Amino acid sequence: MMKFQWTKLNAWTTAGVLAVVGAVGVGSASLSPMHAYAQVSTVRGLPDFADLAEQVGPSVVNIRTLEKVSSQPTAGAMDEDMLEFFKRFGLPVPNIPKGQRPNRRQQQPDEEQPTGLGSGFILSSDGYVMTNAHVVEGADEVMVTLTDKREFKAKIIGYDKRSDVAVVKIDATGLPAVKIGDVSRLRVGEWVMAIGSPFGLENTVTAGIVSAKQRDTGDYLPFIQTDVAINPGNSGGPLINLRGEVVGINSQIYSRSGGFMGISFSIPIDEAIRVSDQLRATGHVTRGRIGVQIGSVTKDVADSLGLPKQQGALVTGVEAGAPADKAGIQAGDVITRFDGKAVERISDLPRMVGNTKPGTHSTVTVFRRGQTKDLSVTVALIEPDDSVASPSQSEPKAKASPAAQKLGLVVSSLSDAQRQKLKIKGGVRVDAATDAAARAGLREGDVILAVANTEVSSLKDFEAAIGQADKSKAINVRYRRGEWEQYALIRPAR
Repeated sequence: MMKFQWTKLNAWTTAGVLAVVGAVGVGSASLSPMHAYAQVSTVRGLPDFADLAEQVGPSVVNIRTLEKVSSQPTAGAMDEDMLEFFKRFGLPVPNIPKGQRPNRRQQQPDEEQPTGLGSGFILSSDGYVMTNAHVVEGADEVMVTLTDKREFKAKIIGYDKRSDVAVVKIDATGLPAVKIGDVSRLRVGEWVMAIGSPFGLENTVTAGIVSAKQRDTGDYLPFIQTDVAINPGNSGGPLINLRGEVVGINSQIYSRSGGFMGISFSIPIDEAIRVSDQLRATGHVTRGRIGVQIGSVTKDVADSLGLPKQQGALVTGVEAGAPADKAGIQAGDVITRFDGKAVERISDLPRMVGNTKPGTHSTVTVFRRGQTKDLSVTVALIEPDDSVASPSQSEPKAKASPAAQKLGLVVSSLSDAQRQKLKIKGGVRVDAATDAAARAGLREGDVILAVANTEVSSLKDFEAAIGQADKSKAINVRYRRGEWEQYALIRPAR
C-alpha cells in the first residue's frame, strides 16, 4: 500500500514559505507561518487555473481506439463437437497445442476490442481534432467523446509518425475550438496547464512550469519540456498557457517506472500546425531531403577539423547521386548554415531541410579544411524508407600498411577496375579493421578517401597523411561504404 508523507511535505512547505518571506525582506521571526504566507501572496500570487480549466476544458476530447480481432479458429484446431465426442465416450483426448484448443468464442464473428486511450483537442468548429500519431496509428476505429458526453466515430484524416501529429474528423459543427498560441513568446519558468485523460480519467487538469525549450530527444522536432504531470492517456492533449492558448501537444514523458517522474515533453504547436495543415490538405506530409547522414560536432570533431567552436552538423555520410552529392558536399564537412540560417546543433538541420519544399534551390554553407564554402543544393522529396545499397565486396590484396596498423587498419591499393566500378579517382581499401578503427565504425570493404583532412589517392598518400597527423588528437577519416560517403574519428590508444 502506498504511504503518503504528509508530515514531511507540510514541514517542507512551512520552511519554504519562511525562506521565501526572508528573501523578500519580511521579518519572518515576527510573523506566524499563516501570516507569512499571506504576505508572500501579496508580493507574487500563484495562478488560479479554475477559470482557465472552464474556458479550455470543453475543447478537449477523449479518444478511444478499437481494433478488429479475428475470432475464427486457427488452421488445424479441433472442432468443439469432436472434443465433446472424445470426452463422452471415455476416449483419450489428443494432446492439443494451446493455440488450437477449441473455444466457444471461436464461433463468434470478428469483434472490435479496445486498444488504447488518448486525448485530443478541437482545432476547428467543423470537427477537426488534433492528437498524437501514436494514439491512432493502427486503429480500425477511432471514437471521440466530448465533454458533454456526445460520442462520435472519427475518420482519420492523416498522421505523421516523424512529428507524432495526427488529425481526425468528426461529423459535428459548432464545436468550441481552441486558441492557438505563439510558441516564440513562451518563456522558461512560465506556468502552463495540461488537460487530458490519464488512465482514462477524462478531463483531468494538471499544471506546472516550462522547464526548457528546444529540448532535443533524438526525435524530429524540438520539444517543450515541463514538469506538468503527464501519464498514459494524456497523449494528444493540449498544453495551455495562462492566456488560454494551446502552445503544445503533450506527447512523451521520461520515466523509469512507466509513470510520471517530473519530466514531460510537448510538441510545439507551431510545428504541429504546419503538419496538420498538410494533413488536412493532402492526407500526408511532404518534406525535403538532401541525402546526408549527420552527427554531432563534439570537441574532438571541432579540434580535428580546426573548427573554432562546436557548432553545426557534421556530415558523416553522403548518399551517391543525392542532392548533397551533386552539390559537392563531402563526408567530413560541417554544415554551419542552411539558406542563411545558422545551424547551431545537429537537430536544426533536419528541421530546416524537412520544412523546405522539394525542388527548392537552397544554399548550404560548409566548413571544410579550415575554409567556409557556399554550395547550391536542390532539395529533393523525402522518402518513407530509403534503402542503401550494400557495399561492393572486392578481392582484397594482401599488402598491408604499417602506418595503418597503428590505427587498427589493414589497407591495400585499389585496382583501376575497382576505382572505375566505384566511380572514384583514389582511395585505399580496408582489408581489416580492429581496435581503434573498429571502435570508430570502419569495417572490411570500406574505401578510405581522406585521412586527417588530406585526400588519399594511393597507399603512399595514406602513409604520408597518417605520418603527418597529430597522434595526440583524434584522426578524422572520410570513407566510402557502398553508395555512401561517410565520416569517422579514429582515436588511437595512448
